[in-house]
Amino acid sequence: MRKRFRKVIDMWLPVVGVFVGIVLGMLLPVQVPVAYSSYMSIAVLAALDSVFGGIRANLDKQFEADVFISGFFGNAILAAGLTYIGNRLDVPIYLCAIFVFGYRLFNNFALIRRHFLNSLRGKPEQPDLEEDSKGE
Repeated sequence: MRKRFRKVIDMWLPVVGVFVGIVLGMLLPVQVPVAYSSYMSIAVLAALDSVFGGIRANLDKQFEADVFISGFFGNAILAAGLTYIGNRLDVPIYLCAIFVFGYRLFNNFALIRRHFLNSLRGKPEQPDLEEDSKGE
């Protein structure tokens, strides 16, 4: 029973966190200056990439909390660093991070969708031959 409860928490905690963040973002009157808009777009993409990667890893039974947390903050710091360096050099390096995070986000979403469709159809799960993210 305890293991089953833990499994439910591990899967739904990131989803609940995203919804709480969206609600707080809509209710709190916080305005981001235009100068920081590229940083915020990268931060949101990095966070969504980590959340979808965590959900996917949990569905693949490969979720590791430490990998998720380190990937969450590591991706955000790396993306913000790329954006900062690009702004200093007057080169839009952040577009590279947007492309990579966007690709990974849609890839993870497609795999999550495929997992749920297979479970609705009653098909056995097939091993994932795509890249191994383990919650990043």
